[in-house]
Amino acid sequence: GMANHQRRALFEETEDLLLYAPACRRDAFIHAIGYLVRRLDENTGPDNFLRHAFRLSVDSKDWQNLERDFVASLGAISSLSDAPRRSQDRRSRAEPPEGGAAEAWPKFRNEPDTDFSLPHHSEWAASIVDAWRDRCDGHALEVPLVIAGRERRGDREIGSSLDPSRPGVVVARFEIGSVRDVDEAVACAAADPDGWRDRPAGERASILRAVAQQLRERRAELMGIALAEAGKVLTESDPELSEAVDFCEFYARSAEELASRHDVEARGRGVVAVIPPWNFPIAIPCGGVAAALAAGNTVILKPAPETVATAWIVAECFWAAGVPKTALQFVFADNAKGATRLATHPDVDTVIFTGGTATAFHLLEKTPSLRLLAETGGKNAIIVTAMSDRDLAIQHIIASAFGHAGQKCSAASLLILEREVYEDDAFQAALCDAASSRRVGSAWDLTTSIGPLIREPRGAPAQGLKELEAGESWAVRPFRVGSNPQLWSPGIKWGVQPGSATHTTEFFGPVLGVLMANDLDEAIDLVHQTGYGLTSGLQSLDDREQEHWLGRVRAGNLYVNRGTTGAIVLRQPFGGMGRSAVGPGLKTGGPNYVTALMRFEETEKTGAAGVLTVLDDRVAELLDKLERSDALSGREANRLRHAAASYAQAFDEEFGCTHDTFRLIGQDNIRRYRPVERLRIRIHETDQPFDILARILAGRSVACAMAISTPPDSTFPFIDALRDATEEWAASIEFVEEDDAALAEAIRVGQADRVRFAAPDRVPESVQHAAAEIGAFLATEPPVGVGRIELLHVVREQSLCIDYHRYGNLGVRAEEKRSPVD
Repeated sequence: GMANHQRRALFEETEDLLLYAPACRRDAFIHAIGYLVRRLDENTGPDNFLRHAFRLSVDSKDWQNLERDFVASLGAISSLSDAPRRSQDRRSRAEPPEGGAAEAWPKFRNEPDTDFSLPHHSEWAASIVDAWRDRCDGHALEVPLVIAGRERRGDREIGSSLDPSRPGVVVARFEIGSVRDVDEAVACAAADPDGWRDRPAGERASILRAVAQQLRERRAELMGIALAEAGKVLTESDPELSEAVDFCEFYARSAEELASRHDVEARGRGVVAVIPPWNFPIAIPCGGVAAALAAGNTVILKPAPETVATAWIVAECFWAAGVPKTALQFVFADNAKGATRLATHPDVDTVIFTGGTATAFHLLEKTPSLRLLAETGGKNAIIVTAMSDRDLAIQHIIASAFGHAGQKCSAASLLILEREVYEDDAFQAALCDAASSRRVGSAWDLTTSIGPLIREPRGAPAQGLKELEAGESWAVRPFRVGSNPQLWSPGIKWGVQPGSATHTTEFFGPVLGVLMANDLDEAIDLVHQTGYGLTSGLQSLDDREQEHWLGRVRAGNLYVNRGTTGAIVLRQPFGGMGRSAVGPGLKTGGPNYVTALMRFEETEKTGAAGVLTVLDDRVAELLDKLERSDALSGREANRLRHAAASYAQAFDEEFGCTHDTFRLIGQDNIRRYRPVERLRIRIHETDQPFDILARILAGRSVACAMAISTPPDSTFPFIDALRDATEEWAASIEFVEEDDAALAEAIRVGQADRVRFAAPDRVPESVQHAAAEIGAFLATEPPVGVGRIELLHVVREQSLCIDYHRYGNLGVRAEEKRSPVD
């Protein structure tokens, strides 16, 4: 019934005219409306002929514009290529990216994933399956240890990794290192016989770029071994390989940027142990090793027992690119003995760990002083409000909950529905149908979308798949698929109650628990009750709801109107809050991560001329008063003025604003900082005036709520002078007298989110134990007067990813200037 006069005019010119219109049953009418709205969006676009057709007159302005565009398009036909725009071909040799070495971060380009819509990539995928099935059947890989530059085989217990898709099939056999092996590896790493730590940052970066190229060239091999050992379908391991490449490229740039600073000297911390998980066996070990090496450390890689061979091939890429086998050693050790010895060894400076929250806390219990950078568990939720696109929400929920059989720390295992959505029978039916239609099977089958669990479910995974609690019912009952005890279909529990095991326990399997909330705030409260804070999602088209949620929810990675998994280097740096992270909270794949693996000292050029133009008036007044009262020497006051100015400048340029490096069309990728909510600055009798005031000025510059903690019955003239300096300062800072036991208790009960010391040797054991009990981070690096470094101790990073388009429609943001589409 639309545009009949145009149809008649066209029919006079040709009898070959096809008319089409959507048709549907009454119960699917809402989908026809959605189709109609999308067509109306297209037809009313400013360049669409139909927008003008109903009021068009000959030689009018619209007529002339349309005529000009039509003639111009005809003229462009001769130069229009008919070649495919998609030219990617994984069958050909991988080439390094153009541009190369030291491009700045804004020019950093993420490694592209494989475009599986191209037919030849289906053939490429099939060739991977065929090659690795032949390679694994009866031909287990043999994986040695690499200690002090040499491969070690024999006279040790042998372990094996198994194929989750084919229980009992051995993929690899590997040497199990002893405590003695661990000690020898640590001694070699500490000695650094090949001088890796002394190499210039540029040289280390060049080698890491060569590692990235090795990974590109061995993409198929790494995807094949991850399929065999971890049961990862190829569409899941392919983006993981891209992420591994990005880690090498980006951390190389990060370390070079820090090395180029004139105001601070950066060097590695020493020996770093990297202990990755099995569920991301390519990207996570690669990222930890690359960051540590880029920062100038020697590294010991202890792979997960389920994926030793995958980690071995990753390590081979580093060695082939020029990393010495003394700078990167490969030691699989028994978790109960050797691995614990490695993680708690006194000569290991830092441990990068990804895995269960309980394991991280076990390590801290063993060694409370352990410098642990840990990404731990997640009980992640997607909230769906009444203002959402419910069909689109279902698509994102299914992908987030059941990708890699739910075996991701970022997987959405909770679905919190606003009451109207919860009571919508059509929504529940569509959600259940989408989950039930996912194909579950062997990772060797290219039609599989949900592959096997890493092992037969026991403990929490079994509880999630087999048991119901009070109030719960199966909306979709999971079941074992075929004879493989590791293959399970997705399950959806309806009626999950707040505080239940399903609400608060990380099952790490294909189980989704559904809760009801009366409004958005109640839903956010349910998210926070889990204690975790890794990823969190919101499905809502209401800008007000989005703004409110983004301001309230406590999680490291926030996603709006998209899935909650699949963070990308620099675009969405990854890492959590609460029980989902232990350590300084600097995000992997972000511009600050390598700083956690470095030590910093001010140079003689710190406080260069001109920086004082950003010095705050109130800070200047305070320092002047302290100098006049002889609480500060002139030299100390001047150093602090430059430090305060540097802090203010770093806040203006980095920490006090948001960053979207890529500005993609249709998607915001925002990196931002949040101040530590309750910062405690612990004063020690040996602290110098700079040590004290630099920490205070850093906390003030990002608006932390601060408490200055001093031992009782102690005399600190500088603190007294600070207290009396100005009323404004006394009002914004709490002064607390407490002994070590009281400070430890304040940490345990959550009165201090972070305690800032001036040096690691000034932290009493009782405080270390208290922090270890709850996973609190103690910032103990000596203060520096460089804002880009010092302010990292008083903030937390957060990543926001927001799809602002809807089915490609950009809405009111269509005219924004964004990055060009390749």
